[in-house]
Amino acid sequence: MDPQREILAIVIFAITYALISGRRLKILPLNRPAAALLGTVLMVATGVMTPERAYRAVDYDTLVLLLGMMLIAAYLFLAGFFDWAADWVLRVARTPERLLLYLILTSGILSALLVNDTVCLMLTPLVVTVIARGKLPLPPYLLALAMSANLGSVATLVGNPQNMIIGSLSQISFTRFSLSLAPVAAAGLAIQYGVLRFGFRRLLAAARIETPAADRRPMDRRLIALAFAVLGLVFAGFVAGLNLAWTALAGGALIMVLARRDTHEVLKLVDWHLLVFFAALFVVVEGLNSTGLPDQIYGGLHPLFGQTVRTQAWNLAWFSVLGSNIFSNVPFVLVAGKWIPNFANPELMWKVMALATTLAGNLTILGSVANIIVVESARGHCEVGFWDYAKYGIPVTLLTTVAGMAILLWIG
Repeated sequence: MDPQREILAIVIFAITYALISGRRLKILPLNRPAAALLGTVLMVATGVMTPERAYRAVDYDTLVLLLGMMLIAAYLFLAGFFDWAADWVLRVARTPERLLLYLILTSGILSALLVNDTVCLMLTPLVVTVIARGKLPLPPYLLALAMSANLGSVATLVGNPQNMIIGSLSQISFTRFSLSLAPVAAAGLAIQYGVLRFGFRRLLAAARIETPAADRRPMDRRLIALAFAVLGLVFAGFVAGLNLAWTALAGGALIMVLARRDTHEVLKLVDWHLLVFFAALFVVVEGLNSTGLPDQIYGGLHPLFGQTVRTQAWNLAWFSVLGSNIFSNVPFVLVAGKWIPNFANPELMWKVMALATTLAGNLTILGSVANIIVVESARGHCEVGFWDYAKYGIPVTLLTTVAGMAILLWIG
């Protein structure tokens, strides 16, 4: 690539990233998907990439996997499962502390099975309603929902978008990944509960749960049973080593055929904005990669990672935590993923990157899309400021990363 096109690619990436990471500007009021689309068009319009190369840059496996899991989650939502789960947690918990624990477990487990952003999108309005109905303080439960969605999602290759990308790039089997990362997720959820319970101990001690009559979407037990049966088949396919993307999409198609519900209603619940965002982002990042700048950065940083596997793992973990909060986790994985084959133990380093980029999402409100979804969805009921979140997010991130790395290096 000639120097002029290299400069153009770097400038376009920088502009796209600034629009993605910042709030909407008055001059250019674009949201994240629109900003990524603008960057994609500029990469092609300026000659940095040809249309054919832009098409090839998109990782369709990741998009298909996301779509399949979103379809299954949409049917669970329509069946009233998320309403029932949120209300059940309030009714079973007898103390505010136990409610906090149950909410963390519910959000963490669902995020491991489905996409964490989708879980937060569907659970947050219900949790806000349930907590308000129980006349409890919202902040500890909102933080619990967001942080546990991030922590639980690290357990599987379908828990969050960056894990899906890592699964596609690394070709690590679903089972091998989960055997290493599920214990990390479990330890992280326990640590999160300890930090939040201690931090909000006075607020929780003064609260009392009230359980008024249920007011929720009617449950469709047949559809819930069907959705979980399909989800079970999908995960059986994952464990058997079938292609993750097409197994998930097959599950989504199967439930669409068997559910006998209006598919227009279902497709409206799919987060098409997220799919467009990732498709465009693949192109923009590939435009940057074509300049050779990421390789030059790695060449300068490589000596700092060390020579032994353990040293490389710890250094990559902290570098990934930092990079994910500066560049956002998905763009960071797309750029830094090219470096992993150069490390002493590539499979372990892929797992380290999945761990660090996911747990890094709990550092601040802006650390993950899940956090933003929870905070923005609850804005009419409760304001969670940057430091309101960070004073719990920072210790949770540091403690879970250290504990998670110790577990991962022990398990391998």
